Amino acid sequence: MEFLNVLKGRRSIRAFSDQEVETEVLDEILKEALESPSSSNTQPYKLAIATGSTCKAIGEELLSKYHASNKIQKQPLPLKVLSAITSDALPDSDFKPILGKYPPLFQERRIATGAGLYKVLGIERHDKQARDEQMARNFTFFDAPVAIFLFVHPGMKHTALVDAGIFMQSLMLSATNKGLGTCAQGALGIWRSPIDKHFTVPKNYKLVCGLALGYPTESDVNDYKPNKINLTDLKIPAK
Repeated sequence: MEFLNVLKGRRSIRAFSDQEVETEVLDEILKEALESPSSSNTQPYKLAIATGSTCKAIGEELLSKYHASNKIQKQPLPLKVLSAITSDALPDSDFKPILGKYPPLFQERRIATGAGLYKVLGIERHDKQARDEQMARNFTFFDAPVAIFLFVHPGMKHTALVDAGIFMQSLMLSATNKGLGTCAQGALGIWRSPIDKHFTVPKNYKLVCGLALGYPTESDVNDYKPNKINLTDLKIPAK
């Protein structure tokens, strides 16, 4: 594909087919992503790549934790406190909070993006159950056959996160070029314990986020593209 077609063709895919991703194809994507630059070539990231039964098992546990956490949030305060002490559904993320309060400008953009997505999905603003169900799909990776969990070494401080972001973009563009789709998911950083059950993560590495990967379906949701800011909003004016 031409570079601009790849760049503009990448979408956050939220409906994947059950077609498996061949190991050879996945390895090619990862090798191409490794061409990414990093601070002093430190490459301070590692991936836990879940496929097959492992992908399904992690998804089921994440989904269970999401539902349990939602149930806790709906309880009266005294029960909420008790549940928080006794439940294993509370976040065990390495970076806290994963989903904090958005500053007004970014909250406005977030709401606009969500509204556009729900419109494509046919979900009304007042339909909380449908919104919860759509959110829950994050934790089964929108049915993708591959779930990738991105870890960084905290010894590299903020540069590890910069390098990880560059690496993820390269990975997503490589996948797009091969006819696959991806969805970068911050929500997959909320619970780490299900990943630790299936992978021996090297000491000190911290979970940043996850990424779903597979072949997109023809669903309309996969054509949704939120608006981007313009150059005036992007550029900082000179003094």
